[in-house]
Amino acid sequence: MSDPIYLDHNATTPVRVEVVEAMLPWLKEHFGNPSSTHVYGRRAHEAIETAREQVAALLGCQTDEVFFTSGGTEANNLAILGSTEAAAKGRRHLLTSVVEHPATMRPCDRLQNNGWEVTRLPVDSDGRIRLKDVRAFARGDTALVTVMLANNETGTLMPLQGISEIAHSKGARVHTDAAQAVGKIPVRVYELGVDLLSVAGHKLYAPKGVGALFVRKGTSIRPVLLGAGHESGLRPGTENVPYIVGLGEACELAAQDLAEEAARVRALRDDLWVLLSAEVPGIRLNGHPTERLLNTLNVSFPGVLGSAVLGAAPGVAASTGSACHEGAENPSGVLLAMGLEAVTALGAVRLSLGRGTSREHVLEAARALVRAWKEVSARVEVSSGSGSR
Repeated sequence: MSDPIYLDHNATTPVRVEVVEAMLPWLKEHFGNPSSTHVYGRRAHEAIETAREQVAALLGCQTDEVFFTSGGTEANNLAILGSTEAAAKGRRHLLTSVVEHPATMRPCDRLQNNGWEVTRLPVDSDGRIRLKDVRAFARGDTALVTVMLANNETGTLMPLQGISEIAHSKGARVHTDAAQAVGKIPVRVYELGVDLLSVAGHKLYAPKGVGALFVRKGTSIRPVLLGAGHESGLRPGTENVPYIVGLGEACELAAQDLAEEAARVRALRDDLWVLLSAEVPGIRLNGHPTERLLNTLNVSFPGVLGSAVLGAAPGVAASTGSACHEGAENPSGVLLAMGLEAVTALGAVRLSLGRGTSREHVLEAARALVRAWKEVSARVEVSSGSGSR
């Protein structure tokens, strides 16, 4: 039996062949500790610095503003906890949103438990923060505003430039979790105006277990982990050279054809929506119609559970929510925050396309999902009819 069509690229991406090839020498031959001063160490150190240049080039920042981490979760924790630890006395307020990833939510919860005041901004029906709300709740004692760049479930993009301008007018720093955006759309940190930005390698065809944090020069931040002086003292621990090399290579590859690949994937995503909406009356698009990731299509199938649709379509590998925190059959908190009724939110399926997605995949996946929805709907109708007698 062949593998199903993979439409879950927002959960994780396959490691690109070129990335694996770039990593292999650092797994098989070059083993030096980057902190050592002999040739083995210098060789590893130079590889890390090359990767730092590659990441910086994709983000449009300086190389000494890039710090390597074990992934997006650590980058978020370091940005939020490290910057608030270094905040000026008297700034004990944090501004975030109700639709953040747990890697942002939970550090904010910890700060609140430790006496910080945390304001969680609502979103509109498209899943976007309103700038008027940012203006209303940003204060003179706000230390940090942390808002994701692109939502992992709906793909909706947040107005980070406007958020940054408002936050900076109050003297606050701005952090964004850009795990879902980097490598899919242009992400230029100076244009966004952010002070801190998190990157997750496995979302852009690098391996799991490596990420990066952009820290704008002049941004006060303290390490969360304690140890030696790696990464300029911000992130202690001997660097994971093979994975850092892989992240650098993935960033360089993403930069080479970012616009072309984005256009290709967007066309396929839109084709998938056309095919589904033509065959499923009442299907609902969740997320902003235009301001969202070009690969992401979150839809609610009417009258059924999204999990049931996927269960009846074994030829399609997709998700009913974020793979990082799937669990019981509960409606998505993101979709509920957008104003969806629970029954509609429970019908949601996230379809996220990637570099391996072809036109044939889209056609086959659409047929399979439509067939599955019809099958599940028929079972629901029969069950409802039996219950009424």
